[in-house]
This record gives sequence, C-alpha cells and structure tokens, in this order.
Amino acid sequence: MLVILSGVSGAGKDTIKKELIKRMENVESLPSYTDRAPRNNDIPGVTYHFVTKQEFEKMIENQELYEYSMHHEHYYGTSKKLLNEKIQNGKIIVKDIDVNGVENLVKLLGKDVKIVTIFLKVSKEELRQRLEKREDNLGKDQIELRLSRFDYEESKINNYDYVIDNNDLEKTVYKIMEIIKKEHNQ
Repeated sequence: MLVILSGVSGAGKDTIKKELIKRMENVESLPSYTDRAPRNNDIPGVTYHFVTKQEFEKMIENQELYEYSMHHEHYYGTSKKLLNEKIQNGKIIVKDIDVNGVENLVKLLGKDVKIVTIFLKVSKEELRQRLEKREDNLGKDQIELRLSRFDYEESKINNYDYVIDNNDLEKTVYKIMEIIKKEHNQ
C-alpha cells in the first residue's frame, strides 16, 4: 500500500511521515530523488536521494521515474525501481509528494497498487509562520515562492481521499494512523 501525504510546503508532511514510521510497524518512507542541495537536517538516502541536475535529467531520459516535477526551481521524482522493491516486500510506504506528483502516481499505479491520498491543510497565516520558523532559514523570496503556490495546491483538494486540518501534530498523526489501519485491512 502506498500512502501519499501532500499539501503546501510547510504543511508538516515530513514531520508526520517521521512520526508514522516511528510509531507503526511495516511503515517505511520512500525518499524522492532531487537535484537540490542537502539542508542541515537532511540525511542522504533517508530524507532524499541527492543527485546532480545532469544525473536527474539522465534518469528522466532513461524513464527511471514514475513521476517527477520541477518544484521551487529543483527537480523531485519517484524512482520506479525503489518503489517497486518496497511494494513487492509488502511494506506500507508513506511518501510526501506535491499535488502534481500525486495525480501522476495515481494515474500510473492506481490499478496495480492500493493508493491512499491525504492532503494536509493549514491556513495561509499558519503556513507563513511555519515557513518563517523553519530550521533551514528560508529567505523572504523562498517563503513568498512557497506561499504563491498555496491557492493552486488547495484547488486540488477534491482529488484526495482524505483532507486533514494539520493544526495539532498529535491529533493529525493519530488520524492518519487510523486511516492507514482501516485502509490496510480493506
């Protein structure tokens, strides 16, 4: 089963993913590939697989990705090989992807893999505060770039199986754990 967490940058996708992996058996992450530079809290192979722009473009050319997109001036994508290996091993995969990537993965895999999509919703003001407090110290331009996508990403909410207001970490993690248990048993 593939559980996709989506929402605007700063909605809490990565934090929630880490909590789910800590608290649930048989749940793993599937890090995306990206050409952006690692941040202070990134762990190569755990948070992302870091490659050069040229390596990423070679992966596109070789059709090694289920989906990819340019997001905040960097490539992000999902490896076919890594996703297939984890699914074949019976893992519940939790992956955070932007709204465009979700649409692509559901189209490509929806018939073969059980996919549960969850949109994490936050208010624009809360989002601004989170982005300003982030550990990677985003500059004003980067914060505005992320906020500029807010309306576009929110316009895709109807494409999701579940929409959760993420204004309380514990409640959100609990709700998602319950969704995973319910969906996995169906």
